[in-house]
Amino acid sequence: MTALQQPLIVRLNARTMPLGQEERQLLAQLKPRMVEIEGATDEEILAACRGADAIMIISAYLRTAVIHELAHCRIISRLGTGVDKIDVAEATRKGIIVTNIPGAFTEEVADHTLALLLAVARHVKSLDHEMRRGRQPRDITHFHRLSTQTAGIIGFGLIGRAVARRCRAFGMRVLACDPALTPELAAREAVTPADLDTVLAEADYLCLLCPLLPATRGMLAMPQFRKMKRTAVLINTARGELVNEDDLATALKEAVIRYAALDVFGAVNVFAADGFPTAHPLFKLDNVLLSPHMAAASQEALSDCRRRGANAVVDVLSGRWPACAVDPTVTPWFPFPAREPDRTGRSIG
Repeated sequence: MTALQQPLIVRLNARTMPLGQEERQLLAQLKPRMVEIEGATDEEILAACRGADAIMIISAYLRTAVIHELAHCRIISRLGTGVDKIDVAEATRKGIIVTNIPGAFTEEVADHTLALLLAVARHVKSLDHEMRRGRQPRDITHFHRLSTQTAGIIGFGLIGRAVARRCRAFGMRVLACDPALTPELAAREAVTPADLDTVLAEADYLCLLCPLLPATRGMLAMPQFRKMKRTAVLINTARGELVNEDDLATALKEAVIRYAALDVFGAVNVFAADGFPTAHPLFKLDNVLLSPHMAAASQEALSDCRRRGANAVVDVLSGRWPACAVDPTVTPWFPFPAREPDRTGRSIG
């Protein structure tokens, strides 16, 4: 198939993460008409995307009603991994290919998860505060060798496995909870498979690393916090909506659990171009360590996302299957070559 002539490509989140030179150079071969907007509302997105042939998205929402109105779109390219803000099912129903970038941030998120864990374990936040006051704390009640501690990992995909390896390097015992975890994988990664209740009960550091799905939304609330050790620490670098944040604030305030280190939030839009409010109760607690959804950040990861996200658009608009279709069963609404079967009988691009 020949490439689509002068396609309309809409790049969302163009204010919070402007279109990069690498993206422009890769997309230039299509001789596209480019529209660059932030996409803060459904109305803004639909006004720009109604006639789009391709949409590139970082952190905006593409909800059902918007996708339903897309008459020309062939690809939605997510410059990242999670697709919980995109109605993939509606896109598939309309024959639109949705792509993402698996593994783009594995090292960064794993490093950040361990950075939060280590910062809490060694009390970096409070020690910095005391140092600035000219004092040395005498209480070492919650100082422990990491080799005596248990890490519980919920979600054992690429990032979960990378975090497990880092925890093991410090001598930690690692429990892993994931319905897809096989005995062979657990043995290979030297982790102990466990169900959710076991991980909640035994983890000193509970790391959330699973995707946001209907089954995982709000999976941790007060009933789950009460199953955890009173000395336990929650670390969330996955999605804020996995946690009932009001319950978490209460659990921390009432010492149901000891501490939380959070990089992701459901109640706070850290991507807001003009900043975000800090009124949520979590901001008022000393036993919380916060970072504004920066776990995935690195120059290398950003470059990888720009390149792979743009390449997916070039592939689809040039009549080629992209490297990573989120739903490989999608049947494009437009003329497109069939996927070739691999040796196992599955279809591949």
